[in-house]
Amino acid sequence: MKNSKTTKTGNSKGSKTRKKEYNKFKENHSKGSKGLGDTVEKITRATGIKAATDYVFDKLGRDCGCNTRRDKLNEIFRYEKPECFNEKDFNHIKNIVDTKKNKFTNEEQEEIVDIYTRVFPLLKRPECTPCSFKSEVYNRLIKVYNTYK
Repeated sequence: MKNSKTTKTGNSKGSKTRKKEYNKFKENHSKGSKGLGDTVEKITRATGIKAATDYVFDKLGRDCGCNTRRDKLNEIFRYEKPECFNEKDFNHIKNIVDTKKNKFTNEEQEEIVDIYTRVFPLLKRPECTPCSFKSEVYNRLIKVYNTYK
């Protein structure tokens, strides 16, 4: 009976670790800039300009308009930010990275292309999966994984 509890706990810990890794990935992804406005905001925060502006406008009792400018810049100069992996996709890509897998069956390639189309909804689905799999699909998904992990 103790052995089965230990096994269950062992699996649970592995599952909890993966869940923590996914939550960290999601958090990092959400911190990524959507566009130029987010980047400008990060720079003004880091340099102290944002704090100084907030202080002055708080004393004046007025809104500085920073959020409106940020949103407008994000709208005009939007970055090509991929969608966040869902937990299943994250675990699938993590497994590929952890095992250093580099050969895939046609069925596995199609599963990964499905993830690709969810993560990059604005890009066209590759017409010839075997031709573009490694250079386009696989490399882009691994880059997303490594950027936000």
